[in-house]
Amino acid sequence: MDYRNKTALITGASGGIGEQFARTLAAQGADLILVARSEDKLTAIADELHHAHGVRAEVIAADLSVPGVSDSLVAQVDSRNLTVDILINNAGFGTHGDLADADPARIRDEVTLNVATLTDLTTVFYQRMVRAKSGAIINVASTAAFQPIPHMAVYGATKAYVLSLSEALWWEGKQHDVRVLALCPGATDTGFFDVAGDDAAVGNRRSPQQVVDTALAALRKGKPSVVDGLQNYVSANASRVAPRAMVAAIAERAVRPRR
Repeated sequence: MDYRNKTALITGASGGIGEQFARTLAAQGADLILVARSEDKLTAIADELHHAHGVRAEVIAADLSVPGVSDSLVAQVDSRNLTVDILINNAGFGTHGDLADADPARIRDEVTLNVATLTDLTTVFYQRMVRAKSGAIINVASTAAFQPIPHMAVYGATKAYVLSLSEALWWEGKQHDVRVLALCPGATDTGFFDVAGDDAAVGNRRSPQQVVDTALAALRKGKPSVVDGLQNYVSANASRVAPRAMVAAIAERAVRPRR
């Protein structure tokens, strides 16, 4: 794909995988709309990429875990006369621990961000891409999407939703020349585990650059989904054929909280 003269909207762009998407696409000539809560971090990244690559880099500070915030985000994009050619729904977080002990408000924020806001943005910009007969969407799911995960039940369920939605839209989008990809990273060297905790990490951590390279290669090939890393690929596919009770038991041991 040629990213020159294209505009990519990236959520969760202030660090980790989202920031790496911004850096990689800017180096290939894409203009950017960077979205996250931290305006200062976004502005610093936008200024750096503008001066390094000559691309336009817009900043929109927003807390995407707030219900309905996607409406104001779309309104800001429209007020700046911006066209989104590439949507990267990267923002998300995970909670670790039994649901019986969880803060209901925190769980609600998790579902709003990982599912509701992602769906809202996907719907709006996917429909526009269909009308334009051009565009691409990358929804960041996870290897957690492939099995139930005790102690991370809600997180795993939200990512299973993202995977299912994206693969279905991949099929629908083909007839309109719109590409949709579910990106499924495993443990990655980002701030995710500052929130979820180190007990939630399974396997060796990959770098954000490796994850982004995997995603863009899969997008070029027109794949519906991609798992980053060979070890993660083997694990994800094994969970699809093993008995579900066994899969849940293995996942539980992998992320069991240390007492």
